[in-house]
Amino acid sequence: MKGLEKSVLKRVGTFQLAGEAQGSALVLSQALSFWGGLDIETGEIIDHSHPGLGQNVAGKILVMASARGSSSSSSVLAEAIRRGTAPAGIILERPDPILAVGAIVAEFLYDIRMPLVVCDTSGIVSGDRIAIDIDEDAQAIVSLT
Repeated sequence: MKGLEKSVLKRVGTFQLAGEAQGSALVLSQALSFWGGLDIETGEIIDHSHPGLGQNVAGKILVMASARGSSSSSSVLAEAIRRGTAPAGIILERPDPILAVGAIVAEFLYDIRMPLVVCDTSGIVSGDRIAIDIDEDAQAIVSLT
């Protein structure tokens, strides 16, 4: 039954920054601060106190309940997007204005869009193939591919 549930996983969410992306899910059990927590040259999590230490977010769909400060995380995310070491998209359970600013700045400065979605993340596990799409009402659609 679990496989059947996975095959029909489809969620409607809200965009903080609209866009489309696909990738393998990287689900983090704790919030990540991009400032001091992410190596922008590689996309690797470098926060030694984070359970995701050593995992790489580049090209993944990063899934977590929320991000964790600092306001400088927006500049780290924008730079990672520019360098191509950022996630392909981020799914959060709660809105995060700091990450939204980073994604918006990257789109404005570099013309690179990384969707940022707020929706229910239950049932998504690391390794799932995730697609983020836009429906006709400009809502975020998160589904397994």
